[in-house]
Amino acid sequence: MDLADAGVAVEVFERSRLLGGRATSFEVGGREVDNGQHVFLACCTEFVDFVDRAGMRDALHVQDRFDAMVLARDGTSGRLRAANLPAPFHLLASFARYPHLDIRGKLQVARALASALFARTPATGTFEAWLVSTGQGDSTRRGFWDPFFIPALNAPFDRVDNADAMFVLTTAFLRDPSAARFGFSNVPLAHIAASAARRADAVHASTAVTRVRTGDAGVELQLLGGETRTFDAAVLAVTPRGLANMLETPERYGIEGLDAFVPFPIVDIHLWHDGPSIGYDFAAALDSPLQWIFEKAPGYLCCSCSAAEEYFRLPTQRLEALAWDEVRAFLRLPDGVRLIDSAVTRNPEATYLPHPGSKRPGQRTSDAAIAIAGAWTETGWPDTMESAVRSGRIAARAVLDGLSPAMARETAGAAG
Repeated sequence: MDLADAGVAVEVFERSRLLGGRATSFEVGGREVDNGQHVFLACCTEFVDFVDRAGMRDALHVQDRFDAMVLARDGTSGRLRAANLPAPFHLLASFARYPHLDIRGKLQVARALASALFARTPATGTFEAWLVSTGQGDSTRRGFWDPFFIPALNAPFDRVDNADAMFVLTTAFLRDPSAARFGFSNVPLAHIAASAARRADAVHASTAVTRVRTGDAGVELQLLGGETRTFDAAVLAVTPRGLANMLETPERYGIEGLDAFVPFPIVDIHLWHDGPSIGYDFAAALDSPLQWIFEKAPGYLCCSCSAAEEYFRLPTQRLEALAWDEVRAFLRLPDGVRLIDSAVTRNPEATYLPHPGSKRPGQRTSDAAIAIAGAWTETGWPDTMESAVRSGRIAARAVLDGLSPAMARETAGAAG
């Protein structure tokens, strides 16, 4: 969209038949479902702006204030809800009443939050090491850190760079009382991608690019069938492995460390039942593989399992039965409610993390005609939809900077 707004002719080559990449949707049994329950926070301003510019702002729902229901298997429910106070005091009242932590656990969390707020411990090492250094016990992790930060980071804490975790913690909870408000799309995500893609001059779906080479004629794209296409510049919005394969020698473009990235999966179980609405949009389930349960519509639940290595390869029927048992245990559905249909969506590369301490590549390369994009690149944000949008905008600026001299000469020639 940025390139189109700048007057550049844009063509999109998409390997899949679906637009949207890791945030898309498709039909399962005649129903259109997302490939996972993607949420964003109100602090994800570039993502919201992207959806707005795509003409889909009405598709987004954002909470008026941060409000999260947290359920325990024994039927205890707790709620963390922002009050009309400045951060970090906006959660103080609901946190004091939060039933899933005893007084010791609440003091442990308070000590950790103070440490993050005043940077008493360095943001180096792993998030796991930080939790240990701030004295977070097992019950405190289960009652607070696990439900909010495993989904946010989608990886075991010993694989998460502490700088990423501290960014999430301070940006969402400690600086702005409105920042952590949950948001989600009311329409399948592929509709947003398709609306944005209308700004392109051409979209080539089911068209994989296998090699990218630069030369005097420009950037040559080699397609899977053997055809080649040449352009003035290209933005490569692909996975780390895909980028390495496309460029063959990414070091030639100043891109290093792609082998340091590891993919982490997310599993979502979709359940359709004949019972009533649960009465709220979503809830966290403590000590459950589901982690979060979202009501997409009355009678339609989406159960999200992040950092799902343990469950990713389980048979579909077993996952569906597990999710239905967990839903009935946590939501206390009325007797007689029946499961009508179910489906499982697996995303093996839902997020990418570099080894802790490794650097993410930026969007600019040593060749002005090539830029890279992707939520996994360096944007200041973890691998999220917000990071994806920010990476694309930075990549567009890089391409425009590279094209500017040629565009200026072309304009001058036309004027002559």
